[in-house]
Amino acid sequence: MNTFSKNILVAPLNWGLGHATRCIPIIKALENSGYTPVLASDGVALEMLKKEFPHLQALELPSYHIEYAKKGAFFKWKLFWNSPRMLKAIRNERRQVKKWAEEYQFIGIISDNRLGVNSKKIPSVIITHQLNVLTGNTTWLTSMLHQNIIRKFDECWVPDVADRPNLTGKLGHLESPDLRIKYIGPLSRLHKKNLPVQYELMVILSGPEPQRGLLEEKLKVQLADYPQKTVFIKGKVEAEQTREESGNVTYYNFMNSTQLEQTFNESATVLCRSGYTTIMDLAQLGKKAFFIPTPGQYEQEYLARKLKKEGLVPYASQDDFTLSQLATVTDYKGLKCFGTEITWSALFGLFERERKF
Repeated sequence: MNTFSKNILVAPLNWGLGHATRCIPIIKALENSGYTPVLASDGVALEMLKKEFPHLQALELPSYHIEYAKKGAFFKWKLFWNSPRMLKAIRNERRQVKKWAEEYQFIGIISDNRLGVNSKKIPSVIITHQLNVLTGNTTWLTSMLHQNIIRKFDECWVPDVADRPNLTGKLGHLESPDLRIKYIGPLSRLHKKNLPVQYELMVILSGPEPQRGLLEEKLKVQLADYPQKTVFIKGKVEAEQTREESGNVTYYNFMNSTQLEQTFNESATVLCRSGYTTIMDLAQLGKKAFFIPTPGQYEQEYLARKLKKEGLVPYASQDDFTLSQLATVTDYKGLKCFGTEITWSALFGLFERERKF
């Protein structure tokens, strides 16, 4: 790599694919603005970015070892149980970033929820839609801890709008903020196109195991005799793309951004998790959807409740869901695009400032 390039480290968290995919428009904007993104993550997030940007340098960071419990009620305690490994990974990534900063001469750092990817010597940004981290009766503690970490960064970019209506609600908005927040508008790698409907139903999965796989198996059983033409993207990033047909359902292990954009636009209804990146994609495309929140994940459950209350998208729990519930989608408005435009030059101006010590 040319060490005289304007190198910017872009490091999304490997928690499913959402953090990595919402960094795609940022990476493209950096390239269009004359910067050289250097990608860093681990697991499926890193593999997906490599497929999207094979021409860019890709580095591996320590894994946070994020795992979901098989039962949603144990989700929070599973995360707390794994917290020592997560803290070790954060310490290790902090040391790794310090080493890379000298090797690649970064002029800026963009972290999407990787808590140790920052520097006192380099302008550092954290991207998060969770200024408040919902964990039930411990929300006050997890939110306080997360906000203290955000303060270690020069800026916090929230991919939402500041005013109402908005997508994140209390997740991304504080009553009395004392953080350096910039609301940059929703992020999506996809674009709306007027294409003929090819699929009545699009199923798209993501997120850590075992919950991704548990939902896949449940839906496969229900779709066995489903009469409508369906496309099912499993969310498993593997070396090669696979495609198989069973009845009226076409299964893919994964799709790249170009394929996903076309498939979203060709689908009448989307069945998916209520992860925030998926919500931003649906809003960008103005799609109707049905949500199945990840069991026990407070954030997804809150977003699903919020959007249902606003009359936008219905949802059901994973245990209770049946395909017959998709009929209720027509009773809801669906998500709409905010039409906000991101001024990349203003955001990237942070990386042009001289650092003062």
